[in-house]
Amino acid sequence: MEIGDISLRCAWALVDELVRHGVRHACLSPGSRSTPLALALARHPSIELQIHLDERSSAFVALGLARASRRPVIVACTSGTAAAELFPAVVEASRSRVPLVLLTADRPPRLRGTGANQTIDQVNLYGSYADYLEPPVPSGPEDDEAWRATGRDAVGGLRRTWQPVQVNCPFEEPLTPSADVALDASDPGSWAPLETTPLSDGDGERLVDELSGARGVAVIGGTWPHDVTDVALGTFERLGLPVLAEPISNLRRPGTLAAGQSLIADEVWLAEHRPDVVLQLGATPTTRATQSFVASAERLIVADRVHPDPDPEHRATWRLRADLPAVVDAIHALDAPAPDGWLAAWREADDHARRAIDAMMDTWDEPFEPRIARVVAAAVPPGSTLVVGSSAPVRDLDLAMAPRDGISVIANRGASGIDGTISAAIGVAAATRRPTTALLGDLTTLHDLGALAWNASEITIDLTLVVVNNGGGHIFSLLPQRDLPEHRDLFVTPHDTDLGALCEALSVAYRRVARANELPEALDATRADAGIRLIDVMVASELGIARRAELRSALRSAP
Repeated sequence: MEIGDISLRCAWALVDELVRHGVRHACLSPGSRSTPLALALARHPSIELQIHLDERSSAFVALGLARASRRPVIVACTSGTAAAELFPAVVEASRSRVPLVLLTADRPPRLRGTGANQTIDQVNLYGSYADYLEPPVPSGPEDDEAWRATGRDAVGGLRRTWQPVQVNCPFEEPLTPSADVALDASDPGSWAPLETTPLSDGDGERLVDELSGARGVAVIGGTWPHDVTDVALGTFERLGLPVLAEPISNLRRPGTLAAGQSLIADEVWLAEHRPDVVLQLGATPTTRATQSFVASAERLIVADRVHPDPDPEHRATWRLRADLPAVVDAIHALDAPAPDGWLAAWREADDHARRAIDAMMDTWDEPFEPRIARVVAAAVPPGSTLVVGSSAPVRDLDLAMAPRDGISVIANRGASGIDGTISAAIGVAAATRRPTTALLGDLTTLHDLGALAWNASEITIDLTLVVVNNGGGHIFSLLPQRDLPEHRDLFVTPHDTDLGALCEALSVAYRRVARANELPEALDATRADAGIRLIDVMVASELGIARRAELRSALRSAP
C-alpha cells in the first residue's frame, strides 16, 4: 500500500471517529500538505464541508457553526502560517468555551527546525488556548487505529473542557492516494449537550440562606454553552428579585428589567435602592455600569461553572461553581422572599426609564446607535438569531433592547474582539438555516470584509448585516482616550470607505439608511433578497455623542 493511500486511511479514521461522536460540520482552506484531510472530509457522507480561502475567516465561520449547533466543528488547514491564521478564533473559542477541532496538517517531525519550506513549529501552537494531540506519521496500514484513537481522545477532551483541541497531523509525501482506496463510513453519532450539575445540599442550603428575606438583584451575563430556554424566570419574580439580564444571556424576556442599564447608572437612584446581595449568574458582565454595580455590592455571589473567570477582580464574597439552571432549581425552594415593595420599586422606576428612553429617541430624525439597536432587536423575526458586534453594538443593545421572547442573541464575548464577526455570523446562519441578523460597527465590518468576498456566492444562507456607520471606532469617544490629543487618528481611525461600492463588487445586496424611520422599512425590504445583504445606517458621530448626553439628562429628570 502506497504512503498516499495510508495517509488517506489514517485521515479517514480520524474524521470518521469524530463523526461517530456527533461532529457534522467542517471548514477547510485549500492546501497541499492537508490533502489527506481534505479528501477525508470531502468524501465522508456525514460531513457537511465548507471551503474558505482565508483560514482566519474559516475558523470564525466554524466558531459560528459550533455556537449555533451546540456541537463541535472541524477546522482543517495546511501547514505553516495557515495554522497560525486560526489563532484569533481559537482564543475566542477557548475563552467562551466553544468546542472546535483544529486539524492542522504538518510536515513530518524530522523536518522540524531544519528550515524546510512551509514548516513552522506547530507543536502546541495555541498554548493554553487548546489541548494538543498528535498521531504518528502514517507509515503502515495499522496506523489508522492510532489515528482513530486520537479522534476518541479529542472527543474526550472536548467533553471535559468544552474548548478547542488541536490535532496536529503529520504527513509524508506523496500526499495523493491511488484511485481504489476502500473507506467505510461509520454511522453518525450524537453529541451530548453540557449537562447541568445540581448543587450539593450544603451549597443549596447556603444559597437559600443568603437570599432569604434579602433585598437582592439577579444579574445574568452570558450563559453559553447552556441552553436556557427552560429557565424559569418566574422563580425570581416569586422571590421578589429584579432581574438584570444581558441580551446575550438569552434571558432578556418579559419580566426582566427593560431599562436596567439606565437604573444602575443613576447614582442618585441607586443610592436609595442599593441591594443587600447581588447574585451574578454566568460570565463577566459586558458593560462598565454592570461591572461597577456588581463590584459595589455589599454581598456578591458569583455562580458559574463554565467560563474562565466570571469574577476577574475577585470581588465575590462567595464564588459558587454552579450552572445557572442548577441555581434556579435550588432557589426555587426559598420561602422567604425579598421585603414587600422591593421588586415593585425597581419595576416602577424601570417603566419610567424605559418610557423616557423611547420617548426621547423617537423624536430624533437622525439615526442614533441605541435606537438602531432597539429597532433591530424588535424587528428580528421569531425563531431567528441576532449576532451582535463586540464593540459598541453589544453595549447599545444592552441599553436599548426591550425584553422579548423567541430569538437567540450571540456575541463573541470570550475575548471580546471585533475579529471575524461577519464570518461568525455566516457560520450561525449556515448552522441554523434560519434568518440571521448581525448588528455591527463599520470598523468591525471592514475588519472582516474578506468573509463576504469568499462566502457570499458559496453558501445559501439568510443573513442581514446592519452596519452602524459612524465613520470609525467612536466607542473610544465614550472612553478616557477621548481626551488625548491623538484621539481621532490613533483610536477613532476615521475612514471614507464606500460600503455600497464594495457590496456591488462583492454581489451583496445593499441598502443605505439616512433617516431613523427608514430602518424598519429597510429591514422588511431585505427579506426579499437572497443570501447576504447589507444595510448601511449612516450615523453622525458627534451628534450621537451629544444625543447620549441628552438621554442621560432625560433619565435623571424622569419621575
